[in-house]
Amino acid sequence: MTETTRAQDPAVRVREEILAYYAQGEEDGRLRQGSDRLEFWRTQDVLRRLLPTAPARVLDVGGGSGIHAEWLARDGYEVQLVDPVPLHVEQAGRLPGVDARTGDARALPAEDALYDAVLLLGPLYHLPERADRVRALTEACRVVRPGGLVVAATINRFAGLHDLLKHELYFIAPHRARVDRETEEGRHSPDGGLFTTAYFAQPHEAPEEFTDAALTVEGQYGLEGAAWLMGGIEDWLDDPDRREAVLAATRRIESEPTLLGTSGHLLTAGRRRT
Repeated sequence: MTETTRAQDPAVRVREEILAYYAQGEEDGRLRQGSDRLEFWRTQDVLRRLLPTAPARVLDVGGGSGIHAEWLARDGYEVQLVDPVPLHVEQAGRLPGVDARTGDARALPAEDALYDAVLLLGPLYHLPERADRVRALTEACRVVRPGGLVVAATINRFAGLHDLLKHELYFIAPHRARVDRETEEGRHSPDGGLFTTAYFAQPHEAPEEFTDAALTVEGQYGLEGAAWLMGGIEDWLDDPDRREAVLAATRRIESEPTLLGTSGHLLTAGRRRT
């Protein structure tokens, strides 16, 4: 199948409500402020330990406005970003050292074995169907070199429940009913305007999907631990000493099996088989 055919394949069209949500332009600032900075700094922390030494070719799939592509390019990596949202591609394309283009995780516009590492830090949790998530991981496996690294992010199954409790929204009947359904099914609907269509996964699901995509799993990393749920987290992140302590604490428990589901986000890392 040619790249042109992939781009026109109706089976990989992104849902309209997802495109509309991100077209609002709020994603660019999300990880730069408040408690969400913990997700950003911990993602950066884990990736800097896992990625091959720069220079290396990195494909940032669903990379948004380039929040991670920016520091990757600054670290010396050759970064290409693919995202289905035109606004994101425009924003990322302005960043020094970042080549951005429109595309879908399930049909990547790239040649086989072209990259040393492929990142999917957003696509999997916007693909409610398991077959689509495996397809996206299979595409990542295709375009990464043999032995190359693939890292994918998922939102944990109970993140929505924890988040509503933290912000005291769980006591509002419609929010409570929605999040109770999420904990059973994993499917988040855009009702209420808090987020868009998404899938919240159990920690064991990503490794199984990696395996189905012919990727060998090497590890899982909980990003926020329990710190993201604590009332003083924003003030702690503003204080350099306390921030370093929080990062060290979450790093200490990042791969503890009994705590993987506590984090809001989970990274799963694997490699294309040689």
